[in-house]
Amino acid sequence: MAREPDLIEVPGRTNIYFASDLHLGMQPAGDSLRREKLFVQWLLEIQRDASELWLLGDVFDYWFEYKKVVPRGFTRLLGTLANLSDAGVEIHLIPGNHDIWIFDYLPNEINLIVHRKRIRKSLSGHHFLLGHGDGLYPGDRGYRMLQGIFKNRLMQWIYARIHPNGSMAFAHWWSKKSRMKHGTLGSFMGEENEHQIQFAKKELVKHPDIEYFVFGHRHIAFDIRIAENSRVICLGDWIGNFTYGVFDGNEFRLEQYLPGKGEVIRK
Repeated sequence: MAREPDLIEVPGRTNIYFASDLHLGMQPAGDSLRREKLFVQWLLEIQRDASELWLLGDVFDYWFEYKKVVPRGFTRLLGTLANLSDAGVEIHLIPGNHDIWIFDYLPNEINLIVHRKRIRKSLSGHHFLLGHGDGLYPGDRGYRMLQGIFKNRLMQWIYARIHPNGSMAFAHWWSKKSRMKHGTLGSFMGEENEHQIQFAKKELVKHPDIEYFVFGHRHIAFDIRIAENSRVICLGDWIGNFTYGVFDGNEFRLEQYLPGKGEVIRK
């Protein structure tokens, strides 16, 4: 169980930030390290005005915690997140399809608050629905079945019996095979074909107070208004887009962080 963070009230910290799909650990290793350093640079910059940080999945290209073993690497990211948490920034994670197996290590080490499914949440008095954004197409039974296997406690226990060297090698092979088949970066398929948008429209009928549907997963950045007071936002990624969301209590913006320049482009 994640313990609730001891929040430190700091004047001026009112922004809530959102990011997803870093896929750290994805080969080649040099590219992953450069992206990790860039993301850490961004984290250090937002610390001055961030009250919360929401990571909407696939922070890692693969993550599995054994009882006494965690994956190597990512020390810059984890150390910076720990410092943010110690400084009073509330950090949330909704696992994606690549980092499902985050258990108790990160919650205990950095006060990471893990949400295992989509969540409706009031932030600064505004209504959000937050999720990774996968599994929203009702006809994709194969994907849902696979996710059910990955989330099954018994299957996780069986997988944990495999030596980490073998299980991690298999996971990286699987991830590489999937990228070769489907690619890394997507393209906008049109409002009528984007499952996140269609899901949000149906969900809005049941919960008409939701103002912001915020997802990751698609590796594209878009901001689509589906009603007068409701928008669907896909955060993009930190592989080719370097985009993120920021909510200042009144307005949600998609922004881009330019690699290597430390500059921000407002979209």
